[in-house]
Amino acid sequence: MSVRYAHSSGVRLAYEVRGDGEPLVFIHGLGYDRFGWGPLPDLLAKDFRVVVFDNRGVGDSDVPEGPYAVSQMAADVAAVLDAADVEQTNVFGVSLGGYIAQELALMYPERVRKLVLGSTAPGGPRSHPMPAPGLEAFGRFPTMEREAGLRLMVENSLGGHAVRERSELVEEIYAYRLERGPTLAGWQAQAYAGATFDAYDRVGKIEVPTLVIQGGGDKVVDPRNAGLLVELIPDARLELIPDRGHLLVWEEGDRVASIVKEFLES
Repeated sequence: MSVRYAHSSGVRLAYEVRGDGEPLVFIHGLGYDRFGWGPLPDLLAKDFRVVVFDNRGVGDSDVPEGPYAVSQMAADVAAVLDAADVEQTNVFGVSLGGYIAQELALMYPERVRKLVLGSTAPGGPRSHPMPAPGLEAFGRFPTMEREAGLRLMVENSLGGHAVRERSELVEEIYAYRLERGPTLAGWQAQAYAGATFDAYDRVGKIEVPTLVIQGGGDKVVDPRNAGLLVELIPDARLELIPDRGHLLVWEEGDRVASIVKEFLES
């Protein structure tokens, strides 16, 4: 599909629209752009009008000087929806994109029909902290040579099962990261947004039906945070996929597509 551009307070944002049906916008996590979902958007575009876009700081979107804020990035999503002529949509946010999705539902509740939160948390000091392997990887990444750093982050995000059993998937995502990886400045500006996000006391105001999807082997977001989200959001339920990592949306695309389709159509 051809790339289009939205504008949010002077920042140009690249987006694409695929398929027909009820709208579904994808919001990705730290350092990933609209090509970083694996087969999932195309699988769901069979039944939905899928909007994929590049957050500020990555891909073909602008990289304004940081740091960024999650509220700023949620306003970017609203600008993309405006440009795509989408008044109300289902929302699927993963990791940092899950933070942005929560903020979108709080800032623009009339624009969100249903919410899917993957591999994410409510943020803040009362969330469970990043597991030790993730902390080590995130600490080393900014100091490493680009190729080695990207491979470290891919393996950390996929987790043990994929590294052991799916070497071809590791190489597929690593090749994507080499081609589409962000600048260090863009990565750090986004990372600051994630590190300073705290919706723990506010997510209880999210009124839309919410599905929380979590891999049990996530080394980036402690899986216990999924339980926190389900406790805090009034109409939320959990789908736990054991022994899968942070990038379960790519590792288990068919399974996640089926779970999300069933939830959105119920």
